Amino acid sequence: MRLYVLVSLLSLAAGPALGQGKVNVYNWSDYIAPKEVERFEKDSGVKVNYTTYDSNEILDAKLKTGYSGYDVVVPTASPFFVRQLAANLYQPLDKSKLKNLKNLDPEIMTALAKYDPGNAHAIPWMWGTTGIGYNVVEIKKRMPDAPVDSLRMVFDPAVVSKFKDCGVMILDSPTDVLPAALNYLGLDPDSKKPEDLAKAAAVVKAVRPYIRKFHSSEYINALAGGDICLAFGYSGDIFQARDRAAKAKDKRDIAYAIPKEGSLLWIDVAAIPKDAPDGDEALRFLDFMMDPKVAAASSALTGYANANKAALPLMPKSITGNPLIYPPTDVRERFYTVTAGTAEQVRDRTRLWTLIKVGR
Repeated sequence: MRLYVLVSLLSLAAGPALGQGKVNVYNWSDYIAPKEVERFEKDSGVKVNYTTYDSNEILDAKLKTGYSGYDVVVPTASPFFVRQLAANLYQPLDKSKLKNLKNLDPEIMTALAKYDPGNAHAIPWMWGTTGIGYNVVEIKKRMPDAPVDSLRMVFDPAVVSKFKDCGVMILDSPTDVLPAALNYLGLDPDSKKPEDLAKAAAVVKAVRPYIRKFHSSEYINALAGGDICLAFGYSGDIFQARDRAAKAKDKRDIAYAIPKEGSLLWIDVAAIPKDAPDGDEALRFLDFMMDPKVAAASSALTGYANANKAALPLMPKSITGNPLIYPPTDVRERFYTVTAGTAEQVRDRTRLWTLIKVGR
């Protein structure tokens, strides 16, 4: 959901270094302000061993080995953190050592509590939405009155079919797409009822002939490079495509829209693995992440919304004033989150998704 280029912020290593006075952080690239990390090291005397990954799957595999060696990791809340938490891979937080916890946005904390009851194991870091990314010129050329702010753009066959020739991509993620289809139908996006999921699957099957590819990251370059004109994806990824397209020789106007029907709220969280070598230093680093200056500087770097309410006055207006990054209250009221579901429900959802992708 974040930037998909491996870049070390500090010293990139093959694995975590162990030792007293160190904290081993495993995070997305370009996801925390480097100068703030340097300040943490200077003020605390704790060395930060910072390594990066470019997908949740990589982090998930390392955590499941049983000994990751990391003190702080930053997974996406659903479905990854949810499943990892169920597998007992995280330590509960000692909140008495987190003096900056008070700075966090109550709305985001409430949303996160749906995955982590009582916010017992993780703090929210950055967040965003799922929505519609599109090439303004190419869409207008084919459909001047295209409903770009509606889920009709990806779920209404009469609309999607108009863009087959210029390319349509959708996230390869049943946990993102099926809830959106449920929402499009006016059903509970978090429904696990077989009959509701069957209806959602039918919606996606109806537009399957017009979808060039299901993929959760390729659409960034595809949009930026003009290989596709429409995508259903993560807000941050589409902003990244927009920026790349604007800097390219053949400039393209890429835009993002939050569906008026509502959007899935994704949250990246910071948590301490159960096998963390330095739990105390990990808590110290989490508290540092909740410093308003740190969150503000990191949002300025990434362009993402952060979960630190106290950081807002310190941030550029180009970010806090952008309604696609920090949507107004009436838009946020239509956000939803989804729970992981039982193992059987996950299997059923995965089976439906496989059938959709193969066109059955």
